[in-house]
Amino acid sequence: MALGDLGKRISGALVNTIKGAGDVVSTTTEVTRKSVVDGLKAARDVGKEASSLAGDAISGAVHAANEAGVDVGSATKGAVIGTIKGVGEVTTVTVGVASDIVRAAIKGTSEVGGDVANVARSTADGTITATKSIGLSLEDATFSVAKGAIKGAKETGVSLASVAKGTVEGAISGAKGISGDVIEATRSTSRGLIKATAEVGGNLAEVARGAVEGAIDGAKSIGLKAEDAASAAATGAVEAAGEIGESAVNTVTEAVSGTISGVKVVIQTPFKKD
Repeated sequence: MALGDLGKRISGALVNTIKGAGDVVSTTTEVTRKSVVDGLKAARDVGKEASSLAGDAISGAVHAANEAGVDVGSATKGAVIGTIKGVGEVTTVTVGVASDIVRAAIKGTSEVGGDVANVARSTADGTITATKSIGLSLEDATFSVAKGAIKGAKETGVSLASVAKGTVEGAISGAKGISGDVIEATRSTSRGLIKATAEVGGNLAEVARGAVEGAIDGAKSIGLKAEDAASAAATGAVEAAGEIGESAVNTVTEAVSGTISGVKVVIQTPFKKD
């Protein structure tokens, strides 16, 4: 995908700046935020152009990081935070805009041959980190992140399961960072992943299992009980499958039942009675 004017400006501004930056995330955040604000203020129809400009901004940052030889994940996290803050200064950050930002990050990373799973993790973390400043609820943020990640992965042909795993890990890290409800963030991210996977015709079983694996690794990284996170991811996946159909419920339930990565997974489904 060719960069637009905003993407080119951000890429040009970042290439040399982030090479010697001690903090790639903070540097990218500020450059991207300012550029997005300027770009939106010059737009003819801010509402209609917000998603495309935001996506272009993220792509520009990804390309700059690749050219500068710095960690694409760190630069993408900064770009996501800066883009969301920038959009929020000019207009409302909707779930659609947030989803498109994540989608652009996945696609841009694939284009430059970067580690898509790592960027999925960083993008989810960055999106949720930024929600605190723009009023988007944690549930809406995690759900939109999941949908954008799956759609971006599907469009670029990368593994939906690995992207799902990275997305849940990032959602847990981001929720922890803003003192949000980590378990609820895990559950809603998993729900979004399954819903989006069904929409794009992906493999529900692989994505569901990837979500649980991501929950386990993410929980361990922040000192949370892995069993609780795994249960939340599995439950969210089965809940989403229930909105799709009986066949989906059976497929997802089988995929997340039993022991995964050494952790016994317990599904807390609404079908069970106390």
